[in-house]
Amino acid sequence: MGRVAAYGAALALTPYPVIKMSWVIGSLIGVLPIGSGFGLTEWVVLNTATVGMAAIGIAVALALVRPWGMRIPGAPLAFCAWVGTGFLVPVLPYAVLSSLVTSSGDDPESAAGTGGGASADDASMPGWEAVLIQIGFVGMGLGLALALPAYLRRRWPDVFAGRVGDAVRGRITPIGSGLRRIPWSAVGGAGLGAVWLYWAIGGTLGVAHPQARDADWRILTGIWGGWALVAAVATTVIGYGRPGRLARRLPVALGWIGSGSLFAWSGWKLPLTLYVALASPVGTTLPEDLTCAAILHVIAIAVGIAMLRVLVRVRVRDQDRSPGRFRSPGRFRGRVRAGVRDGGDDGRSPVSVGR
Repeated sequence: MGRVAAYGAALALTPYPVIKMSWVIGSLIGVLPIGSGFGLTEWVVLNTATVGMAAIGIAVALALVRPWGMRIPGAPLAFCAWVGTGFLVPVLPYAVLSSLVTSSGDDPESAAGTGGGASADDASMPGWEAVLIQIGFVGMGLGLALALPAYLRRRWPDVFAGRVGDAVRGRITPIGSGLRRIPWSAVGGAGLGAVWLYWAIGGTLGVAHPQARDADWRILTGIWGGWALVAAVATTVIGYGRPGRLARRLPVALGWIGSGSLFAWSGWKLPLTLYVALASPVGTTLPEDLTCAAILHVIAIAVGIAMLRVLVRVRVRDQDRSPGRFRSPGRFRGRVRAGVRDGGDDGRSPVSVGR
């Protein structure tokens, strides 16, 4: 499943950079129009950046299945996968909900950037391009959701191991050694989620242009708010270590997606918000107050990074410390050959201890 999903993700996203490059080249030679609210330079820079992002996404998808993906450094691959899943997996519900409430054919990237997106009837985006872009987002999101766990099981088999109660922050300590406090990032994520959900259901505090809100903006804002709350709960569960019997893989996976959503989408929307605030492009209006939106995006970026730190700093207690449980047969055989027991000093054979 992971192999098919990885190749499928790369294949699904391939038309996206091709389309974006055609926009760049077409606008430079004057045969394709420039997007509404953008100058030539801004249009070329924006679409060139998305081409680079798509190329990285395709490379990450292939790294999850090709042999060379097990040899490249883990940290940059994990970071790119975190950003990619944060971009695409949380907006998978958008593809379903937007088709139910609107027929505009918007893609989440354009809807998030301008508050309204590019319609399928817009001269800058024919209907077939909108369909291919939507397929690329959905296919890449589903592919990463299936291929990434398979890759993690091969490269880092202990990532999802154990129970929540086995996890501690920073270093290995007994579970009952002290009270764990709720991470501040979880509090920040809950606050962000509450604000975005408030806007999604029609709240106007902090919204400068209520008339600019459309169905796509409400759906995406509600999705980001929901994932912020999910990430806050998951980070709290991991940081606090309760409920102790809950399988650790569930809050870690949800925290990974939610924190990535906060970092990736706010990292994308912050420069666009600043551009609209400073350049005031004609025909582009964001519903939310720009100062308020910029502050929220800065907080979301910081909260996403802090949540990721909570997830990656959590360690499962060394199972080798438990009598009769060893991390690898080789280590056990070494103890047997050395005549060293792994239990108490009661004279029993190491074979009987490690049965």
